[in-house]
Amino acid sequence: MNNTISYSLIMLLAGLGIPVMAALNGGLAIKLNSPALAATILFSVGLVVAVIYLIFTEGIPSMLYVENTPWYFYGGGFFVMFYILSISWVAPRFGIANAVAFVLLGQLIAMSLIEHFGLIGAPRYTLSTQRIVGLVFMVIGVFLALNKK
Repeated sequence: MNNTISYSLIMLLAGLGIPVMAALNGGLAIKLNSPALAATILFSVGLVVAVIYLIFTEGIPSMLYVENTPWYFYGGGFFVMFYILSISWVAPRFGIANAVAFVLLGQLIAMSLIEHFGLIGAPRYTLSTQRIVGLVFMVIGVFLALNKK
């Protein structure tokens, strides 16, 4: 299968999982009366799954650090932790669709800036007029999707 199609399908599945995860973890946070405990459980389950996947696909790693790796490359966990804590607390109060839609808007803004400026080692893609128009349509689509009339 073409890599573009494979990658697109994998990321589509990942995207489908985000609202499901938000609903599940938000529900757990409400039941436990603790977004932090729900996030801890989520990451504990995720850690077990990630370690099993790592061992079966790549074996036991021989190193955790490679020379000349910027320290901030290890900081992704802070962002995912903020996301999990915030979605677990906000989604049950604000609605899954509203919470995920604003996450999507944040992703659109971040992806545009990261690629336009080539931040964090990402390939640089100029924010052309065509891309801006596409982003505007996506933003309009998000707001139209939130309209529940």
